[in-house]
Amino acid sequence: MTPDMSDVTRAKHGRPVHHWRRDVVELAALFTAVAVADGVANLIGHGPDGPALLVISAALLAATAGFHTWWARRHGHAPPTSDTDARPPSEGRTGALSGKGTAASAPLPGEEATVLLRMRTTVEDAPGSLAALCTALAQRQVDILSLQTHPLADGTVDEFLLRAPADLPATEITRSVARAGGSATWIERADAHDLVDAPTRVLGLATRTALDASELPLALRQLLGRCTIRSLPATSPVSGRATEGAPVEGALEDTVMRLRAPEGGVITVERPYLPFTPTEFARARALVELDARLGPRVPRGQDMLTLPEGNAITVQRADVSDVEAAKAMHERCSPRTLSMRYHGPVGDADRYLNHLLSPRFGRTLAVRTASGRIVGLGHLLWDGDETEVALLVEDDWQRRGIGNELLGRLVAMAVEAGCESVYAVTQASNTGMVAAMRGLGLPLDYQIEEGTLVITARLDTAQVTPQAPHARHHGHARHGAAQGTAPGHGTGRN
Repeated sequence: MTPDMSDVTRAKHGRPVHHWRRDVVELAALFTAVAVADGVANLIGHGPDGPALLVISAALLAATAGFHTWWARRHGHAPPTSDTDARPPSEGRTGALSGKGTAASAPLPGEEATVLLRMRTTVEDAPGSLAALCTALAQRQVDILSLQTHPLADGTVDEFLLRAPADLPATEITRSVARAGGSATWIERADAHDLVDAPTRVLGLATRTALDASELPLALRQLLGRCTIRSLPATSPVSGRATEGAPVEGALEDTVMRLRAPEGGVITVERPYLPFTPTEFARARALVELDARLGPRVPRGQDMLTLPEGNAITVQRADVSDVEAAKAMHERCSPRTLSMRYHGPVGDADRYLNHLLSPRFGRTLAVRTASGRIVGLGHLLWDGDETEVALLVEDDWQRRGIGNELLGRLVAMAVEAGCESVYAVTQASNTGMVAAMRGLGLPLDYQIEEGTLVITARLDTAQVTPQAPHARHHGHARHGAAQGTAPGHGTGRN
């Protein structure tokens, strides 16, 4: 407490303290005011110019009040900034834990432009090591928005979400962190999505995985950042040989983790630029275990469409339970259609179906007639860092717009999944597939090798409205020249 604090809030020995000098001054001021008021009343009531003085006094008071109101409205009541001790908002938050703010937004007048950064560094597991890092960041005017710690056997990995001045080079931050005891420091730009705290993000990914088995690779990629994910089946769909498995509990080797897939295969995750931590490995394994416990599942909604000829069809997700119906469609397809789709012996076409229809490796859309017969299949296949699209339409249903409809929906799914591009592998003579890819209205790249054509569509400028897999609506399929033949053999480019 300060010496000049009010008597009402100050106490000594449990009782309020009163100053007798202040009481005397207040009484003297009261008697003086009463005497002055009595003198003014006698002057106005008994003097010869009393009424005139009263009118003049009222006019002066009114003029004073009007001038005060005009002055207050024009200049306001806030004191100048220089008269206060307040600091700019960016200084008040420097070096402190905070959960507010936006990513690289336009600064307000007087504020400094900032950017969001993700940083990971390794420090000794000792008291004061984190405090030294925070002090070093504060000296660079860097704000800590969130912090995660990953304990290791010989230290601790600290992962920060930072807000730094836009003109501060990342190398300067790394140098300051190194002087504060940090090693193996990694830093990159972040965005507003990284402001979501880790528990909320993991719960969201678990929910997506629980609703759709094909979301597992996407959830792992969002959980672990920029990484390459490959799924290998327990047995090769071509040779039937067993592939090398992974331990039940999984395996972590620096920048590579191997997880046991629910159906017995292997999920390999690689991130060469940044080693995985045991915490990340545990989170990834928990997602895979959740997927295994829930079993195969896909959303069962369907869209009813009407073709230009008036035929009613439905488009819905398909999985391994539709293998027999897909084999029946193969039997109705001509050898040319199957050879253009699978690029191999026609007799091997059925071998690919278990792999293609498994939600572990991507998403499949099936087109059914009113009787329930499958007449078209569209595949969106996860191929490491890339994504493949593949189509097959029964001969009698080609050139009715089914291929275009499937391709548009697959691209919408790819955009929703955050894919940067999709590619299709076909033959150079397949003009229908080329026309379908061109009909997307996206930037295309063409590569031709020994009669095989690879068409890549870049999705960074895609204006496609993603449709939920379980959405239900009525509409009309687009009418185009796309044939029902499609690229690739369904297992990737190679």
